[in-house]
Amino acid sequence: MQIKKTVWALVVAAVVGTGTWVAWDTGQAPVPESTFVLLDGSQRTSADLRGKVTLVNFWATSCTTCVAEMPSLVATHQKYQGQGFDTLAIAMSYDPPQYVLNFAQSRQLPFKVALDHTGAVAKAWGDVRLTPTTYLVNKRGEIVKSYVGTPDFANLHQLIEKLLAET
Repeated sequence: MQIKKTVWALVVAAVVGTGTWVAWDTGQAPVPESTFVLLDGSQRTSADLRGKVTLVNFWATSCTTCVAEMPSLVATHQKYQGQGFDTLAIAMSYDPPQYVLNFAQSRQLPFKVALDHTGAVAKAWGDVRLTPTTYLVNKRGEIVKSYVGTPDFANLHQLIEKLLAET
Protein backbone atom coordinates (compact mmCIF):
# COMPACT_ATOMS: atom_id res chain seq x y z
CA MET A 1 0.00 0.00 0.00
CA GLN A 2 2.83 2.41 0.84
CA ILE A 3 4.43 1.81 -2.58
CA LYS A 4 1.12 2.59 -4.30
CA LYS A 5 0.85 5.88 -2.37
CA THR A 6 4.44 6.77 -3.22
CA VAL A 7 3.91 6.09 -6.93
CA TRP A 8 0.73 8.18 -6.90
CA ALA A 9 2.57 11.01 -5.11
CA LEU A 10 5.27 10.95 -7.79
CA VAL A 11 2.69 11.09 -10.58
CA VAL A 12 0.94 14.02 -8.90
CA ALA A 13 4.24 15.84 -8.42
CA ALA A 14 5.15 15.29 -12.06
CA VAL A 15 1.78 16.56 -13.29
CA VAL A 16 1.72 19.60 -11.03
CA GLY A 17 5.41 20.36 -11.55
CA THR A 18 5.33 20.25 -15.33
CA GLY A 19 1.87 21.67 -15.99
CA THR A 20 1.14 18.66 -18.17
CA TRP A 21 -1.71 16.20 -18.17
CA VAL A 22 -2.10 12.53 -17.54
CA ALA A 23 -4.75 10.39 -19.22
CA TRP A 24 -5.67 6.82 -18.55
CA ASP A 25 -8.21 4.36 -19.84
CA THR A 26 -10.52 3.22 -17.10
CA GLY A 27 -11.70 0.00 -18.72
CA GLN A 28 -15.26 1.36 -18.94
CA ALA A 29 -15.96 1.60 -15.23
CA PRO A 30 -19.56 2.44 -14.32
CA VAL A 31 -20.23 6.04 -13.36
CA PRO A 32 -20.52 6.40 -9.56
CA GLU A 33 -23.96 7.06 -8.13
CA SER A 34 -24.11 10.82 -7.62
CA THR A 35 -26.54 13.69 -7.38
CA PHE A 36 -25.46 16.93 -9.03
CA VAL A 37 -26.91 20.24 -7.79
CA LEU A 38 -26.88 22.70 -10.68
CA LEU A 39 -26.48 26.47 -10.35
CA ASP A 40 -30.21 26.96 -10.88
CA GLY A 41 -30.93 24.66 -7.92
CA SER A 42 -32.19 21.76 -10.03
CA GLN A 43 -30.72 18.31 -9.61
CA ARG A 44 -29.40 15.64 -11.95
CA THR A 45 -28.17 12.17 -11.12
CA SER A 46 -25.66 9.77 -12.60
CA ALA A 47 -28.55 8.03 -14.35
CA ASP A 48 -29.16 11.24 -16.34
CA LEU A 49 -25.75 10.80 -18.01
CA ARG A 50 -26.92 7.69 -19.88
CA GLY A 51 -27.86 8.09 -23.51
CA LYS A 52 -25.29 10.77 -24.30
CA VAL A 53 -21.53 10.99 -24.43
CA THR A 54 -20.71 13.30 -21.50
CA LEU A 55 -17.60 15.15 -20.44
CA VAL A 56 -17.56 15.54 -16.65
CA ASN A 57 -15.04 18.17 -15.54
CA PHE A 58 -14.07 18.87 -11.92
CA TRP A 59 -12.72 22.42 -11.69
CA ALA A 60 -12.36 25.52 -9.52
CA THR A 61 -12.38 29.24 -10.23
CA SER A 62 -9.08 29.51 -8.32
CA CYS A 63 -7.42 26.93 -10.61
CA THR A 64 -5.51 28.76 -13.35
CA THR A 65 -5.31 25.63 -15.51
CA CYS A 66 -9.09 25.18 -15.19
CA VAL A 67 -9.74 28.76 -16.23
CA ALA A 68 -7.29 28.45 -19.14
CA GLU A 69 -8.89 25.25 -20.47
CA MET A 70 -12.48 26.54 -20.17
CA PRO A 71 -12.61 28.07 -23.70
CA SER A 72 -11.58 24.67 -25.11
CA LEU A 73 -14.30 22.95 -23.06
CA VAL A 74 -16.84 25.47 -24.40
CA ALA A 75 -15.65 24.91 -27.98
CA THR A 76 -15.81 21.13 -27.55
CA HIS A 77 -19.31 21.36 -26.13
CA GLN A 78 -20.49 23.60 -28.96
CA LYS A 79 -18.90 21.39 -31.61
CA TYR A 80 -20.62 18.18 -30.48
CA GLN A 81 -23.74 19.21 -28.54
CA GLY A 82 -26.06 18.61 -31.50
CA GLN A 83 -24.74 15.08 -31.92
CA GLY A 84 -25.63 13.60 -28.53
CA PHE A 85 -22.81 15.13 -26.48
CA ASP A 86 -23.10 16.95 -23.17
CA THR A 87 -20.78 18.62 -20.68
CA LEU A 88 -21.10 18.85 -16.91
CA ALA A 89 -18.69 21.11 -15.03
CA ILE A 90 -18.56 20.39 -11.29
CA ALA A 91 -17.13 23.11 -9.07
CA MET A 92 -15.14 21.83 -6.12
CA SER A 93 -16.55 22.16 -2.60
CA TYR A 94 -14.01 24.84 -1.61
CA ASP A 95 -15.03 27.11 -4.49
CA PRO A 96 -17.36 29.89 -3.23
CA PRO A 97 -20.74 29.45 -4.96
CA GLN A 98 -20.93 33.16 -5.84
CA TYR A 99 -17.56 32.92 -7.64
CA VAL A 100 -18.78 29.91 -9.61
CA LEU A 101 -22.04 31.64 -10.53
CA ASN A 102 -20.20 34.81 -11.57
CA PHE A 103 -17.72 32.80 -13.66
CA ALA A 104 -20.45 30.82 -15.40
CA GLN A 105 -22.53 33.92 -16.13
CA SER A 106 -19.70 36.24 -17.21
CA ARG A 107 -18.31 33.63 -19.61
CA GLN A 108 -21.76 32.48 -20.71
CA LEU A 109 -20.92 28.82 -20.18
CA PRO A 110 -23.26 26.87 -22.49
CA PHE A 111 -23.29 23.69 -20.41
CA LYS A 112 -24.52 22.57 -17.00
CA VAL A 113 -22.49 23.72 -13.99
CA ALA A 114 -22.90 21.97 -10.65
CA LEU A 115 -21.78 22.87 -7.14
CA ASP A 116 -20.30 20.08 -5.05
CA HIS A 117 -21.22 21.74 -1.73
CA THR A 118 -20.10 18.87 0.52
CA GLY A 119 -17.39 17.27 -1.58
CA ALA A 120 -19.46 14.08 -1.83
CA VAL A 121 -19.46 14.07 -5.63
CA ALA A 122 -15.67 14.48 -5.86
CA LYS A 123 -15.27 11.72 -3.28
CA ALA A 124 -17.58 9.37 -5.19
CA TRP A 125 -15.72 9.98 -8.45
CA GLY A 126 -12.41 8.66 -7.10
CA ASP A 127 -11.72 11.19 -4.35
CA VAL A 128 -10.90 13.96 -6.84
CA ARG A 129 -8.52 16.48 -5.28
CA LEU A 130 -6.58 17.83 -8.25
CA THR A 131 -8.17 20.19 -10.74
CA PRO A 132 -8.87 20.00 -13.50
CA THR A 133 -9.84 16.33 -13.47
CA THR A 134 -12.00 15.26 -16.38
CA TYR A 135 -13.90 12.06 -17.18
CA LEU A 136 -15.32 11.03 -20.53
CA VAL A 137 -18.50 8.96 -20.15
CA ASN A 138 -20.02 6.85 -22.93
CA LYS A 139 -23.72 6.50 -23.77
CA ARG A 140 -24.04 3.50 -21.44
CA GLY A 141 -22.95 5.57 -18.44
CA GLU A 142 -19.43 4.14 -18.24
CA ILE A 143 -16.25 6.15 -17.73
CA VAL A 144 -13.96 5.36 -20.65
CA LYS A 145 -11.15 7.87 -20.10
CA SER A 146 -9.89 10.08 -17.29
CA TYR A 147 -7.59 13.09 -17.42
CA VAL A 148 -5.73 15.04 -14.76
CA GLY A 149 -4.74 18.39 -16.18
CA THR A 150 -5.76 19.83 -19.54
CA PRO A 151 -6.50 17.07 -22.06
CA ASP A 152 -4.99 16.95 -25.52
CA PHE A 153 -8.14 18.27 -27.16
CA ALA A 154 -7.36 16.86 -30.63
CA ASN A 155 -7.13 13.35 -29.16
CA LEU A 156 -10.16 14.00 -26.96
CA HIS A 157 -12.20 15.02 -30.01
CA GLN A 158 -11.22 11.82 -31.83
CA LEU A 159 -12.39 9.76 -28.85
CA ILE A 160 -15.64 11.75 -28.57
CA GLU A 161 -16.35 11.13 -32.27
CA LYS A 162 -15.68 7.41 -31.82
CA LEU A 163 -18.03 7.25 -28.82
CA LEU A 164 -20.74 9.26 -30.59
CA ALA A 165 -20.63 6.77 -33.49
CA GLU A 166 -21.32 3.82 -31.15
CA THR A 167 -24.88 2.56 -30.95
